[in-house]
This record gives sequence, structure tokens and C-alpha cells, in this order.
Amino acid sequence: MTLTKLKEKSQSRIYNKKKLMIYFLTITAGFLLLCVRVCDLMIFQSEHYLAIAEQLHERERQIKAARGKLMDRNGVVIASNETVCTVSVIYNQIKDPDTVVDVLSQELQMDSGEIRKKVEKQSVREKIKSNVPKEIGDRIRSRKLDGVKVDEDYKRTYPYGTLASKVLGFTGSDNQGIIGLEVQYESYLKGTDGEIQTMTDARGMELANMAEQRKEAVSGKNLLLTLDVNIQKYAQQAARKALEEKHANYVSIIVMSPKNGEIYAMVNEPEFDLNHPYTLQDDGGLSSGTEEYRQQLNKMWRNQCINDTYEPGSTFKIVTATAGLEEGVVSKESSFYCPGYKIVEDRRIKCHKTIGHGAETFVQATMNSCNPVFIEVGLRVGASRYFTYLKKLGLLEKTGVDLPGEAGTIMHKQENVGEVELATMSFGQSFQITPLQLLRAVSAVINGGTLITPHFAMGVCDEDGILTEPFLYPTSDGAVSKETSETMKEILTKVVSEGGGKNGQVPGYLVGGKTATSEKLPRGSGKYIGSYIGFAPADDPEIIAICMIDEPEGIYYGGTIAAPVISTLYQQILPYLGLKTE
Repeated sequence: MTLTKLKEKSQSRIYNKKKLMIYFLTITAGFLLLCVRVCDLMIFQSEHYLAIAEQLHERERQIKAARGKLMDRNGVVIASNETVCTVSVIYNQIKDPDTVVDVLSQELQMDSGEIRKKVEKQSVREKIKSNVPKEIGDRIRSRKLDGVKVDEDYKRTYPYGTLASKVLGFTGSDNQGIIGLEVQYESYLKGTDGEIQTMTDARGMELANMAEQRKEAVSGKNLLLTLDVNIQKYAQQAARKALEEKHANYVSIIVMSPKNGEIYAMVNEPEFDLNHPYTLQDDGGLSSGTEEYRQQLNKMWRNQCINDTYEPGSTFKIVTATAGLEEGVVSKESSFYCPGYKIVEDRRIKCHKTIGHGAETFVQATMNSCNPVFIEVGLRVGASRYFTYLKKLGLLEKTGVDLPGEAGTIMHKQENVGEVELATMSFGQSFQITPLQLLRAVSAVINGGTLITPHFAMGVCDEDGILTEPFLYPTSDGAVSKETSETMKEILTKVVSEGGGKNGQVPGYLVGGKTATSEKLPRGSGKYIGSYIGFAPADDPEIIAICMIDEPEGIYYGGTIAAPVISTLYQQILPYLGLKTE
């Protein structure tokens, strides 16, 4: 063997040894990595994968929480719950599908073909029907059908049907709030759902000897409201009568405490049935599910007292009078002359009495609701100071009422207000506010100058209607002076006792108020809103109310059609509230 061959053989042995060593090291490293991974899975991540394994063998079912009740100020329940059932099936657990289909179709009054599709669907859980009456659910449960689950649920019920429908609102299919107080206080009312966990084998079959794990539901909190069922009933009856007699578009009434903003009643006739909120009162032949049908539903649910704005007309003269008295540009004895119009720049603005009121004092002008006099007062105050009082009386902001969808003021920018704009604003035209904004402002005028926050919820209460967690609402003092407040109460009392608001008188009581008749846009349409604001007792008001009649047929003057509505209402509720007579 040559030297060259010996060298080649030696190098080959060395190469093979190196190759074996690399193989060995590779295998050893792989084994060590595998050991590390196994150790990680078995020790450090064991809880994670154990949880996943358990989940594969667990079935969860919700336990629905009972929604909190809504109670009126006297503890009367006006929104409650009815126990119902949800029926569902679990594919892997069904042993006799034909019997399941037959029983469920018979008990639930459903098409057997529809049920069979769900029974044969290979899913973890398939809902057959919800909101099933409890007695039917109990019958199905008593059959003990494998794979059929009957779980108790809750359905919202409203024992008074249409009462305060646009205030209370209603809930959806899963019991969540949709509109009104139901959605406003969802976080208080909804509660916390519980759950039931059952163990299954690899096929999804429940293990017979394994106990269920339950996490009980926590019911929602009850709310005590400022609403009074009886006052709301009186107000709805009055509004419904006016709606029918005047063939109006709608009639709205708000009854509130001017001292603290508690709302006793809020009506928007026609109301709707809270137990059937998706049924139009008059569908006009529309098919449910169409866009036009949905639009009509939204219109039916709309709360005109807070969602819509309007030109207030002469009721707004209360604000102008207050600003004039506060600024000292007018007094009760100030003298004016009304020829039936007033020239402002290039505009001739008419009084509602075209032949004029002649000579009159400021008190008489208010009793007569004389436009030229209020134009003069507004011009004397001036745009800058006028806006100061609009702000003080909360008319440039939302009221903060605890309902969703409150509309805001539609107003000229102050820098764009000239004499003509200020003149029309002074008697309630060329801007828009909500009825509740006006009621809040007038409350400040007659309560001594405190701007309150209108509201419905007093706070959380127990099952007996006793407050356990009162809610607080902001107020601010100094909107007007107490002297001006006393003067305005005196003037507005004369409006009712001797002036244009005489139809608002209440036998045995001294009340104050102001009427309005506002023409809707576009001008000349022949469509009007007749309205009236009244408060009682006149010397120390405990209650204030507004009535609006939208697009009445025939006579449309607020003093003729709206003032009597509040008069009739007060004849019922003033004695009910125990308020003193004259």
C-alpha cells in the first residue's frame, strides 16, 4: 500500500468520525429540545392545556338575570318581568329525533320542517324558540327528551300598556333597553347573567354522574321614578280627548315640579302599547320589515317633548318680560301705545289685534299678549343683554333630562342678531326650542331664580319602593332676582284671572299662566301649534304644566284650545296633590 493510499484511508476514518459526532450531537440536541418542550407543556403550561381540555368537555348555558323594575314615585310597579322559557336542542345528545320534532312542533305551534332542520343541524347548541310561556316550557321539560334544553328567561312586561310609553321605552329580544328610560339606565337595570356548566364526553353527551356547576344570576337594580301613575293617567286622558276633538297631529303635556325638576307626567298622544312596540297603530297597509314601516315605527316612538323643537310663540314673552324687568327698561306701570303694528327697520310687524290695543300698561300688554310692546321691550334690552338672559334661563343648552335623544336649541348666532331678528325673537319667533326647555326656563322665573334639571329617576330603590341610592341633579341659583320672580308671578296670575289666559282658570285655585299660538314653517301653510303654560298655586308654585296641540283643525288659538286642557287637568290633580285652595 502506497503512502498516498494510507493518507486517504486515514482521512476517510477521520471524516467518518466527525460525521458520526455531528449526528450524535444533532440527535442529542434534538432530544434535549424535546425534553425541554415536554417539560414546558407538562409543567409550566399544564393548567392552560388542562383548561382547554375541560372546555372541550363542557357545555355552558346562560341563566338570564331578572331586569330591575321601574316604579312610580309611590312604589307602583310600571315595568316588571314575566318568567318565560328558551327551548333549544343539542345535536349530539338527541336519541329520538322524530319524537323531539313531533313534541316541539305541537307544543310550540311551529312548522315541523323548520324544527327538523334545527334538530338535524350538527352544532353545539341550536335555539328553537325564545319567550315561550312558562307553562309550555314546563310541559316540554316534563317529557325529559334527550338533547332538549328548557331554560328559564325573562320577558319585560308593562302592566299599564300605553302609559308613558315614550318615556319608559321598551326592551329588545335579548331584554336590552331600546328607547327611553329602559336604555338610559341600562347599566342599572340589566343585571348580570349567570351560567350552568355540564360535563360531556368526547361525543358531546352529558355525563350522567357529573354535577352541574352553577353561577347564579344577579338581578338588576330597581329604579324609583318621579312619575305618578295617577297624574300620568289624568294627563293622557286629557291629551287623548284633545287629540280626538281637534283631530290634531299630536298632543303633548308635561307636568313638573318647578322647585326641583321632578317630572310627574309626560304625555305624547298618540302613545303606543309597550307590550307590542313593533305594531303600528295604523300601518296604512305597509308590510312589516320594509324601510317605510321602520320609519313609521321611529315616528311612533318619538318623544315630541324632548326630541322635537318648535317656535314657542307668545309663551316666550315670559322670557322677554323677565329680561326687561331685570334690566330695568320696563316696570309694571310702564305706558305703551299699540296701533296694531310696529315698524322695525324696513319691516312692518303686525300685532295679532290688527286694529291695535291702543294705550296700555306693561301688565295690560302682557295680559293682551301685545306683540308691538314686547318688540319694544326686547329692543330696549338689546341683543347682548337679551342673550345673557337666554343663557341664564338655560335656553342656549340642553336641559340635561335623563332621556336619550334630547334636541338642542336652534338659535341665531348673537353676532347675526339685528333689530329685526331681536324683534321677532321677543315674541317667540325665528328660533326653536323644545317644550321642556321652555318649561325649565319658566320654572326658574317663578321659583325665585333657581335653574333646575328636569328628571325622571329619583334613584335606586328596594322591592318596597324605598330609596336606597338617591340620584342628585345640578341646580344653579341667580337666574333672575327674587323681586322679578315675584313680579312675574303677579303679572302671569292676572293673565289668567283677567287676560287672554282666562280659560286656564281653575275653580277654587289661583293660578298663573300664558297662552301661545305659533304658526309653523313655512309661513302661510295654515298650520299652527296652540299651547299654554300654567302653574299653581300662583303665590308659591308647586306644579307647572305645558300643553301643546299640533296642527289642530278649526280653531287653533292656544287660549281657546290648550288652556282648557290644563284647567281640566288641574281640577283633577291639584286636589289629588293636596294643594291649598284660595
